[in-house]
Amino acid sequence: MRILVTGCAGFIGSHLTKRLVEDGHHVVGVDNLNDYYDVTLKRDRLKQIAHPQFEFIEADIADRHTMVHLFSVNQFERVIHLAAQAGVRYSIDFPEMYVQTNIVGFSTILECCREFKTPHFLYASSSSVYGGNKNYPFSTNDSVDHPVSLYAATKKSNELFAHSYSHLYELPTTGMRFFTVYGPWGRPDMALFKFTKNILNNKTIDVYNYGEMLRDFTYIDDIVESITRLMNTIPAVNEKWYEQGAPLPESFAPYQVVNIGHSEPVKLMDFIEVLEKTLGRVAEKNLMPIQPGDVPNTYADVQALQQKIGYVPQTTIEQGIRSFVKWYESYYAVEEAVYEKL
Repeated sequence: MRILVTGCAGFIGSHLTKRLVEDGHHVVGVDNLNDYYDVTLKRDRLKQIAHPQFEFIEADIADRHTMVHLFSVNQFERVIHLAAQAGVRYSIDFPEMYVQTNIVGFSTILECCREFKTPHFLYASSSSVYGGNKNYPFSTNDSVDHPVSLYAATKKSNELFAHSYSHLYELPTTGMRFFTVYGPWGRPDMALFKFTKNILNNKTIDVYNYGEMLRDFTYIDDIVESITRLMNTIPAVNEKWYEQGAPLPESFAPYQVVNIGHSEPVKLMDFIEVLEKTLGRVAEKNLMPIQPGDVPNTYADVQALQQKIGYVPQTTIEQGIRSFVKWYESYYAVEEAVYEKL
């Protein structure tokens, strides 16, 4: 198929694009290569993709003229929208950036999908939409009307925009709520990356909520496998929706939302302990209160995902952290002597 991947130089986007071209698809990737974090890392991710069936375009998804031209010269059979301004805490200080990319940019891509009749639009939502929810595990049947960060609010708005387009224009849309994605080529602002860097440099790591947190860490390969399967799981109009008790993750429109998580939440201190063993070093921890916009626990109910695609994330924390450390060691040329090999 001919597929558009926005955010192709990002963590998830680069892994997904590489998988898609290896599977034989032609991928057009769009990314604005902003400097929210190291642009060199983003460019190096793109180098890993290098493939005759990959075409990279540096552009802003909020630039309607450029996006319309891109859609007009390509007949995309799938659009996978991963571009976004990431980061819960960053959204507290720079809300306008999130509105511009996560709402204006999203609506621009959505409108192009409508205009050019894209057969299936898939987009990244987030576990952050569950906000103040205390019902565990988080189910797509739960209400997500109480976000605790602007980032979460923009992701919730994406789901609402998508539903309206699914209903009004019969555009099939799939929202993917990702749970704490980690792995090689990860983002420098994420916990695993920061912890690894600081431990290797004999610096203190900041541990929020005094370590009393649970995270549903989900390995990148499991995310990619789930997306590639969901591509062909196209939602359809469900005329019996009202009779079935109006389940929230589906609709009378061709719309669906799914959780993609490991569904085995890990205590933050246990996560750090596995990293310490992998690195062969003990971290000096700075225990701190919870950050504004953060939630103490995340835990995905993935029964619907299993039913739809016959697959759920399965990589263990030990396997995932080992793979990340191996990549970090290679990419940053860390001396092998600093590790206690397992």
